[in-house]
Amino acid sequence: MRAAPQALRTARKPQMMEKAEKKGVKMLIPIDTVVTKEFKNDTPFHVVDAGCQADDDMGMDIGPKTCELYKEALADAKTVVWNGPMGVFEFENFAKGTIAVAEELASLKDATTIIGGGDSAAAVNNLGFGDKMTHISTGGGASLEFLEGKELPGVVAANDK
Repeated sequence: MRAAPQALRTARKPQMMEKAEKKGVKMLIPIDTVVTKEFKNDTPFHVVDAGCQADDDMGMDIGPKTCELYKEALADAKTVVWNGPMGVFEFENFAKGTIAVAEELASLKDATTIIGGGDSAAAVNNLGFGDKMTHISTGGGASLEFLEGKELPGVVAANDK
């Protein structure tokens, strides 16, 4: 793998990461990525460290180091809200990250696992893990807003009847 360009190594931390750090929140972002030049399953692909992809590379999945990092972080989780697959799970070559996370969530014995969003719901169901999750919703954005404590128009209208 090639080294990160100097600009990436010395770039300022993204604001979201700075906020997390100030609040003592551990924020995990991909440390490696599976990349390719074309959006199709049977195209050649390779793994690069985060920030080391070529300008014309497409990120198609999280890499193997990131899979292990995420699985380790999830191992003792008690509540997980998952919104969005790890990669292009519809393509077999780029489903490994989504499968790794789904398998880890399915193996958690005492955890509440909430899957939000149509793609995430399709992923866990199509991969055969749906029955191992606590709750699956196709409303990803709405699920996140509900967890934030925002009022959802549909819920408000239903409660008014």
